[in-house]
Amino acid sequence: MILCTYAIADTLEVQYSSFYSHVKKLDDPDTNALRFAFGFQHIAENRLCHIIRAEIVTQKQRLPLTVENNERFTVPTDKILKMAKAQVVIELDDQANRCDMSVQLETLPSFMKTHYSQDDLLLLFHQYQAFFDEMGGFLSFMMPSADGLSFHFDREINLPDRLQSLMNKEGTLDLSKAWLMQPKGLKLPHKPIRITAIIKK
Repeated sequence: MILCTYAIADTLEVQYSSFYSHVKKLDDPDTNALRFAFGFQHIAENRLCHIIRAEIVTQKQRLPLTVENNERFTVPTDKILKMAKAQVVIELDDQANRCDMSVQLETLPSFMKTHYSQDDLLLLFHQYQAFFDEMGGFLSFMMPSADGLSFHFDREINLPDRLQSLMNKEGTLDLSKAWLMQPKGLKLPHKPIRITAIIKK
């Protein structure tokens, strides 16, 4: 997931085609609950670089992108932008040469809620499975696979005893594949800010 970037002061310009190569992989009903979120990992600190502004620029137009409060943004899946050789221009409140591209596969925000039935959980899990299965193809034995779901929160949460042991030291709730297969749902005191897959390599 190395993208071609070059730095101009504290601004990064990235070819839209590099983003398109990722987002087009999710243009399928089997993965329509997922998205790629892009950010920049600081090379010396355990944080994402702060993004002041992000936009897609072509010769004819400028399309602003929404930067979310976790310093990530998404881009549309648009072949026309690729053909127009669009650039994604990101203004950083960090030194650009100390920020490396970070690509995260996660669940769409519309799936963030406090109550999940088992069917809800399995739908999300099966979408991650479908993504990694499709990416693996005949080399699936070399590819990572989804082994559960991770629920990320922006605050400390109090969970019932049966879930406390599933919280890791980063405050993320990890539900294994075996847990998800049990006939029970999930109730949370707060909505997660994102859901990602537990990856098994």
